[in-house]
Amino acid sequence: MNDNQAWKQVTLIANGDKAEEISDILFFLDAVSVTYQDAKDDPILEPLPGEQRVWPNTKVIGLFEKGTDTAPVVSYLQHLYGDNFPIVAHDLEDQDWVRAWMDNFKPIKCGKNLWITPSWCETQDGINVILDPGLAFGTGTHPTTFLCLGFLDSLENLSEKEVLDYGCGSGILAISALKLGAKKAYGVDIDPQALIASKDNAQRNQVEDKLELFDGASKQIPQCSIVVANILAGPLAQLEPNIAALCQSQGKLALSGILESQAQEVIDAYSKDFDIEYTKVKEGWVLIVATRK
Repeated sequence: MNDNQAWKQVTLIANGDKAEEISDILFFLDAVSVTYQDAKDDPILEPLPGEQRVWPNTKVIGLFEKGTDTAPVVSYLQHLYGDNFPIVAHDLEDQDWVRAWMDNFKPIKCGKNLWITPSWCETQDGINVILDPGLAFGTGTHPTTFLCLGFLDSLENLSEKEVLDYGCGSGILAISALKLGAKKAYGVDIDPQALIASKDNAQRNQVEDKLELFDGASKQIPQCSIVVANILAGPLAQLEPNIAALCQSQGKLALSGILESQAQEVIDAYSKDFDIEYTKVKEGWVLIVATRK
């Protein structure tokens, strides 16, 4: 490929506290976009509300237009930072980026009979929830979502059950419960984008008449016989009184978004109102299943 036909990338591996500064410099040097990636597998699990954090070791990637001479960019960055941060410039092979992105997502089987299927893929034998990756969390690819979907698929006779998805994100759990036969489902989230995504996904799966959505601050959320909450360990522990109040006596509770090292903290928080039945682990993430006392 001719160099003038290739997009260009300049990549630095920097300390997290320098990432934003480097991003500003890359934009000043005419980068068309800048992205951050984790350089050393240091997950950010629970930033505080309103807090924006990057990784301790952050890969900062500047994308430049086709034909850009990146040598002056590298020279300028080296002048500023010397040898403190590794800098690499290279061509980015042109391709059909939409198709390449779509190829990363395939139908996922969760449990015995449930499939999460992107809209551009053929439906599978079984129950298909049609869902594309989007802005709201929940596509079935993350171990916590997979574990919650497996829990829902394991339940029998959902036809008279109402299911609450607390922290609904894309609506994947509530919609899956409805596709599996639940009479009614409710989705709760503090993020307006999540509620929009849940509504859109429910319409796509033709279950919008059975799904009711609530802002997290609502006082109108009903009690349900099945509650699933796939958020994070810290918020789960803090929200125990709220979540317990939404689960009917003898109702089932499934919690995830929990690392193995955090599981006992969550179990301790819920044991006063729930009998813990079992836990399941996938790739270091835990599902806790319990029954309301």
